[in-house]
This record gives sequence, C-alpha cells and structure tokens, in this order.
Amino acid sequence: MKIKNARINNFRLLKNIDLSFNDKSTVIVGRNNSGKTSLTEIFRRFFSESNSQKFKLEDFSISAIEKFRKALTNKSADEGEDTIRDLFPKIELQLLVDYDDNKFDYGVLSEFIIDLEEENTEAIINISYQLKDGKIKAFFYDLDDPKNPEFLNIIRERIVKLYTTEITAIDPTDNTNIIKVDHSKLLELIGVDFINAQRGLDDVTQSERDVLGKVLSSIFKNASNENASEDMKQKSKSLNEEVDKIQNFIDTDLKEKLDEFLPTLSMFGYPGLSDPNLTTKTTFNAETIVESNTKILYKKSEGITLPETYNGLGSRNLIFILFKLFEYFRKYQSNPILVKNHLIFIEEPEAHLHPQMQEVFISKLYSIAETFSNDLNKGVKWPVQFVVSTHSTHIANEADFDTIRYFLTKNDGILAETEIKDLKEAFKTEEDNDDKDFIYKYLTLTKSDLFFSDKAILIEGATERILMPSFIKKIDSELEKKLSSQYLTILEVGGAYAHHFYKFLDFLNLKTLIITDLDAIDTNNNRTACLVSKGNETSNTGLKKWFSDLQEPVSDGDDSILSQIQLKTFEEKELEARRISYQIPEGEHGPCGRSFEDAFMITNKALFGITQNEKSAIEKEAYEQAEKLKNKKANFALEYALEKTDWNIPLYIKEGLTWLSKNVLTNQTTEENDN
Repeated sequence: MKIKNARINNFRLLKNIDLSFNDKSTVIVGRNNSGKTSLTEIFRRFFSESNSQKFKLEDFSISAIEKFRKALTNKSADEGEDTIRDLFPKIELQLLVDYDDNKFDYGVLSEFIIDLEEENTEAIINISYQLKDGKIKAFFYDLDDPKNPEFLNIIRERIVKLYTTEITAIDPTDNTNIIKVDHSKLLELIGVDFINAQRGLDDVTQSERDVLGKVLSSIFKNASNENASEDMKQKSKSLNEEVDKIQNFIDTDLKEKLDEFLPTLSMFGYPGLSDPNLTTKTTFNAETIVESNTKILYKKSEGITLPETYNGLGSRNLIFILFKLFEYFRKYQSNPILVKNHLIFIEEPEAHLHPQMQEVFISKLYSIAETFSNDLNKGVKWPVQFVVSTHSTHIANEADFDTIRYFLTKNDGILAETEIKDLKEAFKTEEDNDDKDFIYKYLTLTKSDLFFSDKAILIEGATERILMPSFIKKIDSELEKKLSSQYLTILEVGGAYAHHFYKFLDFLNLKTLIITDLDAIDTNNNRTACLVSKGNETSNTGLKKWFSDLQEPVSDGDDSILSQIQLKTFEEKELEARRISYQIPEGEHGPCGRSFEDAFMITNKALFGITQNEKSAIEKEAYEQAEKLKNKKANFALEYALEKTDWNIPLYIKEGLTWLSKNVLTNQTTEENDN
C-alpha cells in the first residue's frame, strides 16, 4: 500500500495544502519558516501511539482561529446547532492511499474500504481534531461576546478539554459515504516513525547517554518480541541464556556474600521488634544490561577500542541514521500485525555530513530498504516510504526532480500560509523537457542553492561573477534595504542559456534579476558582432525569449529587433518576479555598450583613458578595448575588484540591483514562524 497524497487543513502555516508522495522517497525543500517542520509535526501528533499529544489553540491556522469567534456570533444569533458546528475549525489530515499491492490481502485495510467498485484500489482516510459531539454549549459556556479580551484565553483551555481526534473512512466514489474507524486501526494500518533533526550527537559531556547504544537497546527489544524473525529471536534467546548463567551465580555465591552485609534487627535492642530475617535478591535481565550498560565502541588496531563520541560527527550521524532505519525495520517485522505502509520522516540528514556523503545518502536511501527486504526479510518487501526534509543544496540537487516538493510561504500582508509546489507537475509537458533536462544537469553540476534563497541573480560570465560582491557593496551604501543582508544566490548561466531558467524561476516564485548583454550583431554582414549603433539584431537567445512581442522588420521604416529591445521601458523589462537588465546609455542619447566590459568602460571613461567626447568615438574606443580582453576577462575583473576599486557601476546593473533590493514579493515572507 502506498500513500499517494496528503491534504492538510488548518494546522499552523498549512492552512489548505495538498502534498503528493513519491512511491519511494519524497524530498521536501524550501526556505526557512515555510512549513516543513509542521508537516512532520502533524503526522507525529496524529500517529502518536498514546494519542495523548493534543493540539493547542496556537496549532490552528490564524484564519481558523477567527472561526471560533464566528461560531460564537452565530450561536448568539440562535442559529441551528448543525450550522454552528460546521463553523468550528478542525485540524485535518486526509490521506489518499493506493492498495493495488494488497488486493488479495486486505487485513486491517478492510476497515477503510467502504466503496463497492471492484476496479477501485484507492481509499481515503480522514483524521480530524474536532469538537466533541454535543459540546457546543460547554465550549461557549459564559461566553457571549467574541470581542471579549479574554476570549482566546478561555477557549485555549476548552480546546484541550472538549476537542478530540476522530478517524473516518471516506468512500472515494461518494464523499457522503463515511464511517468512523477506531484510532487503533489506523496505527495497525500505517506505521509512522521519525529521525529528528536534533539527534544529540554533538553532546560530548561525560554524562551523556550513548546515542547509538540507545538505538541498539531498542533493536534488542524488537528482537525479543514474539513476532520477530526466527533469526533475531534465536540471537535474543542465546543472549538471555548467557544472562541466566550469571543469574544462577548471583542467586548462590554472590547472594551469600551480600547477605553478610545485612545487620540483624535484634542488635538495635528495640522492644517488640522481631527479626524478619532480611535477605538479598539481585536480578539481572538481558534487556536491562543492553539498555543501561551497553555502549557502541570503534575497534582500532592492537585491541584498542574508542568510545562512540571519539568518531567524527559526520560518521556518527550517518551510522545513527542507518541504526534507526534498521531499528524501524525490525520494529515493522516484530509487530503482531504488519502495517500495510511504513512512513519514515528524516529531518535534515545532512547534519555534519560532507557534500559527497550527502549526495550518496539521498541516492542510496531506498536501496537500503531494499537490502533489508532482500537479506533480512526473505525478499518480502518492506512497504516503506521516506519523507526527507532538507536545507542541503547537495541533497536537493542530487534528488530526482520527480521527488522534490517545494514549500513556499505566501503572504498577503496580513496572513501567511504555505503553498506546496510539485516539480513533476510543473515540467510535465513535452515542450518542457529541454528546460527540465538542462536545469537538472545544471543544478547537479553547480549545487546551486536556488531552492533555499530569498532572491537570485543570473549573470553572463566570470567577469560579472567576480565583480558582483563589489557591485553589491557599492550599491548597499545607497540602499535602505541592503542586498548584503539578504539570502542571495548568484548563478553564472550566460545569455544563451538564461531562458531555460525562466519557468523554473516562476515555479520557485523567486525574485530574480537577470543581468545579460545586448550582444549586437549585423545581419547584413554575416551576423558578425558589431557596435550597438551599427547593429540590427542580437545573438542573445535569452533576450529574444524574454520579449515575445519582437517583430521582424518588413520594410525600411520598421525598427530592427535590436532597436525594439533598446526601446523597451523599465516596466516592460519586468515580468512578475523576474526582471532583465542589459546595457543602456548612461545618459540620454549617450553611447551604449555591447557587453559588460565596454559598458563598464563607458561608465568609467577616465579610468580607461577614453578622452573623446563624441558618442560614436566613445563607443568605438570602449568596444575596441573590450575586444582586447577576450582572453583576459578574469584578470580584468580581479584587477577592478581588488586593486582599482574607485569606479562607478554601469547604469543597467545599478537599476537592476536597486529593483532587486526592494521587499520580496507580496506572496512571500521570511519572517513568519514555522507554526
């Protein structure tokens, strides 16, 4: 059985979201405070075995909290009970599962299958934290004014007392056909486990509990279960037999010696106190020994062993994750009723791992589960699905596009909520294949942090990349909102490839500045590069893809493609979250550069010994000097980044960076808590 989709309502930032699951591993990425932790937490709450992890008022989405006030208003207006009850907010998790693999072995799954369609292999499970039946009056007892300043404090206590978790199965062919199911049946159907981000591996104090030893203890407990595999039960039995031998020694020789330490009560001389003949009893059992006295050590040469904490944090983290996966696999095996699906959340596996190890981890994760199934479960498949949340560019860029779910926080200026985007759905048409393949290869090679940035800059080449920190430092002195204090990612893509990113940037809803070159050419001279004033076209594919309204001239009076691009207004260069910047004259009717280098020289004429005053002469001199730099661009950039730093930023770059510095999009926020 596979979980295909989760729909979540009214939990923190997850006001109303749909998350599709990959059959094997789903990778959750996104900026900070975008709801990733909340996803893990709602599963933790609803799948707690004790069902004691209740929700609080603060767990409801802000907009949902207002519904409590509306419900009270309607109660005061004597609306019907059903109407009022419908207004009470619920925290809901609805799962769509596919049981095609279990068609001939329903087991506990039959509790959730209520449709009559033979061909259907899907079931809907709804888990809801909601007001108990018949508790409207108790919830609003002594409350009649929703504007009461104590309103939230009062209902905060009543939510904990009067709300309950209810499980229902919904007919996927008829959503009015609903039956209640016991919470225990849900836990028998789906197992949910967690490998948390905070694993305690970096605590090296003397009093620490050995983390890996603790996991081993849990593995031993599962091996001792009557439903464990025969192999593990035999190993557990052998260990218990050895402990029994120790117990026999304790019950004879050691007991006699311990009894000698006991005084007889008669020696105290207290009247009426008879001697009860005290004796000793010392009990050993294998579980206690493993839990309290077993540590994981690392073997070295010459018989030397080192404590767990002496190994590197990265290695310990990876070993810990492997131990936990093995523990959960054994836990699955030893359950008296095997769950039909085992969902495991892994938070931030990248902690302390070097980049290559991170990439290997995500690429090999599911193969670990397959190895457990093949080698330790007689080839019977472990029905596991992984959900990995990460801030690692290496994991995000190594993962297959189809597995990535991007969490984005939308903010209308009043309320914030999470939106989840699916890369697989965004690039599903055939015409998207070229862009998809290019981006995947680019991200894999460069390890870009686009998934986690607040803003991005796409640039032409090495010159702009080397000088960009200097541009930002200079422009920051003029800006109220400093670019250097924002999470920027800078990608070197070139004008020929920038257009491949357009749809991806829109998908990310990432405010992005594309800095590119006019790249003027003369179509009447074999499409050769030329001065902007002499050109009529551009060789820059990114520019032509950006301006889809460019018209080929059909008569002598028509503007050339290059002229049309030069005439574009500031507003026309902006497309929602993206803006493109290319060379423009520094002043009205002034000369214009073809590339960054000659534009930089035109902006800083004195620095490059350009003394001419005539427009065409300035343009020609800058162009010729720039041409001589073709194989020296990196040296040129380093010289003006490190040595000759007294210069001005070309206007087209200055305009673009000023635009980028302004607030993020209105449907983004980086200031909301992940609640």
